[in-house]
Amino acid sequence: MTATSHQIALADEAATTRFASAMAALLHPGDTILLQGPIGAGKSAFARGVIRARLGWMEDVPSPTFTLVQTYEDPDGDIWHCDLYRLTHPDEVLELGLEEAFQTAICLIEWPDRLGADAPPDALTLTFATRTNDHLVTFDAPPAWQQRLTDLHV
Repeated sequence: MTATSHQIALADEAATTRFASAMAALLHPGDTILLQGPIGAGKSAFARGVIRARLGWMEDVPSPTFTLVQTYEDPDGDIWHCDLYRLTHPDEVLELGLEEAFQTAICLIEWPDRLGADAPPDALTLTFATRTNDHLVTFDAPPAWQQRLTDLHV
């Protein structure tokens, strides 16, 4: 079975937060979501929404642009929010400890192209695009995600 694609339009940040909350309910340790798209397309807003929904409170969720990785303790398993924009070579990913995190944590990865061949093969890819009046998110879902995404209600 191959990856399937689906799209959803998000009218504003509130819609992005609702979408992120719905996705958060489907996640468990070992899941990775690759967040693609240009600056300002909603990747960080989505990650913030997932993290807050998983934790159950309005956690301060800064962009990890300069720290590269922010971790959050969730009773069900840690959440790693990564912004790989500043990495220059895929070998730098190993230095961050992502290889283990992919197995044990929920990983939200911005700028996943920096992973190269180290991207988990069963990761869900969400591509964010900015349009005139909204944002469009395209899902590229490998087989491991397809059944779970049928349960997604936004």
